[in-house]
Parts: sequence; structure tokens; C-alpha cells
Amino acid sequence: MADNRYMNSSAAEAAQVDLGLRSYMLGIYNYMTSALLVSGLFAFGTKMLATVEGPAGQVFLTPFGSLLFNSPFRFVLMFAPFVFVFWIGARLNSMSVSRAQTLFFVFAAVMGMSLASILIVFNMPSVARAFFVTAGAFAGLSLYGYTTKRNLSAFGAFLTIGVIGLFLAIIVNMFLGSSTLQLAISVIGVLIFGGLTAYDTQRLKLMYYAGDSAAMLAKKSIYGALSLYINFINMFVFMLQLFGNRE
Repeated sequence: MADNRYMNSSAAEAAQVDLGLRSYMLGIYNYMTSALLVSGLFAFGTKMLATVEGPAGQVFLTPFGSLLFNSPFRFVLMFAPFVFVFWIGARLNSMSVSRAQTLFFVFAAVMGMSLASILIVFNMPSVARAFFVTAGAFAGLSLYGYTTKRNLSAFGAFLTIGVIGLFLAIIVNMFLGSSTLQLAISVIGVLIFGGLTAYDTQRLKLMYYAGDSAAMLAKKSIYGALSLYINFINMFVFMLQLFGNRE
């Protein structure tokens, strides 16, 4: 007769791992949701400070808006989020949890200021529609990545190459100004970052280790939130370019 002590011990360990994994993934989604909220607040706040409405309904840039979007400072605002991403990714292990949290939310705030330009270019119903469509697609793809038994690692290298090619195409189209190429970029961008959402969710799930310290799990949660946040924002921007109505 089997010894139930061993069976009960194994079941208890499995339950503990499952509980820890759920807590870890919930931490990732909580950080990501909080970062999206911070970005949204800073995007709307920046738009309010950067624009003023004329008597006939026209929108004009304030001196602050001209500084952000019509001066060389716009390049600082454009590339600052990338600097934060590389800095956090490279130094995360050597940071304290509190410093990593601070940098993560500062990054979200700077990204929000950068995204203010799309609130100026596109009307609010379009922005809201693109956001909720992106949120629904993201939730479904992330759930698939979490629950699927299929190994998605083979798609990782393919999707990474796709991201590199996508941004090269964006740079090329900055000079060409082709509407056809822009349409293709937007469609491919949605597909690539949708695929990355499922892939990254599975990858982050596999990164969980029950023996990690609380500090290490917190850092992994911040790293995971950063990865999924970037996927969400890129999906949202490409979705808006596909279906958004400009002011």
C-alpha cells in the first residue's frame, strides 16, 4: 500500500508552487497595469499643458508644447524611454527593489509624455477604441501564452528578427513617406507584438522559481511587467495607426 505521507507531501509542494506562480504572475500584471495608468495620466496631463484650443476649435501648441514637439528636445523625449528600458534591463539584478520600482514608474511617466503626441493627432473616440481593442487582444494572447502546453520558444528568435526588420522599415518610411508601406508596417507591427505577448507570457511563467527570494521575485515581476508593457504599448500604437481617426 502506498505511503500517503509522500503523496500528501508531493501534492502540498505542487500546490505551494502553483500558489507562488499565481502570486508572481499577478505581481507582473499589477505592475504593468499601474504603469499603464501612470502613462495615461502623464499623456493626458502633457496634452493639456502642451495645447490650447482656439476660438474656432483649432488646436495650437503652447510654448511648452512647442518645446516638447517642435524643438530639438523632442528627440530627447523620443529616445528617453529606450534609454530607460536598456538601463533597467542591464542593471536590474544589481538594483534594490525600491530603486527598480522607482525607475520603472519614471519610465512609464516619460513614456506617457512621449505618447501625448498621439492624443493631439488622433481624436479621443479613436484612442479609446484602439485602447480597448488592444486590451482585449492582449488579454486573450497573454492567457493563451500562460495556459498553452505548446512550447513557444521557437517563435522567440523569429519574432525578435521581425521587430528588428519592423523598425528598420519604420526608419526607411520616415524618408519615403509611403502610405502603403505605413499600412503594412502597422499590420505587421500588431501581429509581431501580439505574438510577443503570448511568447513573453510563457517565458515569464517559466522564469518562476519557488526557491527565489522575495526580492528576486519582485525584480522578476518588474522585468516581466516591463516586457509586457512594451508589447501592449506597441500593439496599441500600431492599432491606432490602422484604425484611428486624425484630428
